[in-house]
Amino acid sequence: MGYLVLIRHGDSFWNDKGYNCFTGDVDVATLPIALKKLIRAGKVFSEFRFDIAFTSELYRAIQAVVIMLTYNKVSGTPIIIHKKGQTAKWSRFYHNDFRRYVPIIRAWQLNERCYGKLQGMSKYNAIKKYGKEKITLWRRSYDVSPPGGESLKETLERSITFFRKRILPQLKKGKNVLIGSHGNTLRALLMYLDGLSKEDVVKLEIKKAVPIVYKYENGVFRKFGYVSTRSKLRKILNS
Repeated sequence: MGYLVLIRHGDSFWNDKGYNCFTGDVDVATLPIALKKLIRAGKVFSEFRFDIAFTSELYRAIQAVVIMLTYNKVSGTPIIIHKKGQTAKWSRFYHNDFRRYVPIIRAWQLNERCYGKLQGMSKYNAIKKYGKEKITLWRRSYDVSPPGGESLKETLERSITFFRKRILPQLKKGKNVLIGSHGNTLRALLMYLDGLSKEDVVKLEIKKAVPIVYKYENGVFRKFGYVSTRSKLRKILNS
């Protein structure tokens, strides 16, 4: 038996009203107010033991995972694993317990969906240039790509393939796994975990900086949903 915890990063600077841009897989920093929400999430899970973490290669997702693990009292020191299993000094973060560490595996397959030519463009200007109907189609369809970008289907294929190959084996070993990623990538994973149709997944919204919890046992995922309080987490662990 293992637990799977998913968390979406908080709002980035390009999500701010002053910008309101298509972000996609551009490496944009997180807003300070979003960091406070991630700290709250980390404190809720402070007594929960994580064994391994996975994240995209984008800083905002890495940051979400590091904050969750840094505020954890029992898991161990979070260390980012680089190429060929190597670590770098900057990737070792302060923690109360240096006797063990939690590896953080970065993977491009968990990156946010690429929006191609829309990236960096304000949503207002995008609608002005391409029209509201096309923008809605590119954002909310399952298998239609924006110019130079990915469809949700393509994002789903790469992220689920990685999940099956690299993450699921950890859960089968009884490991507790943390995944920090992005809205579209997590939508894809929930489509797989919850058995959603392509019609359902295009309507799905993932809350930012609020962990989603699953239990994996005997080959089956049991969903507990969003967890924002310690009392709810305790109930899950005692169920």
